[in-house]
Amino acid sequence: MPRRSPRELRATVPVGRSDGAASTLLISACPGPPACAAVHTYLFVDGLDVVARSDSRMAGLDPRRLLRPGGPLCPTDMPCNVDVAAQERPEPGPDRLTVRVRLRGETVIWSDLMYPGLDGTVVEEAHFRLEQYLGEVERAYAALKDQLVIPPGEER
Repeated sequence: MPRRSPRELRATVPVGRSDGAASTLLISACPGPPACAAVHTYLFVDGLDVVARSDSRMAGLDPRRLLRPGGPLCPTDMPCNVDVAAQERPEPGPDRLTVRVRLRGETVIWSDLMYPGLDGTVVEEAHFRLEQYLGEVERAYAALKDQLVIPPGEER
């Protein structure tokens, strides 16, 4: 049997939730005062707020930081750890919520997650179709660009 490259093997591994479907990502942002103390990002995976369900003391980071073109949420073949939220209230415990982001073929994988799913099981990993994932990050950035003041040089 001929050997296949690791990239080819990774691209053929079934991905997605336990039911076989890929997850969907939706990104939104709180505009800050007066609604909230600061501008922050909401990350919804399959309709669930990842940050709030992971640790209610956390708030998503500024969308200008997370969503900028070529920013930390852009997937690469090499896995990277991305801070997606920080602790709002100073209490003992971790002060950052981190997600491991990597690209496998046409799939973006978020791992090192730990939040309760709708069925009560712990969600540890989410798989997204690359096209949907990149489209959502771009859509959210474009929508927020109109709402937020983005310093010159950081805009697209």
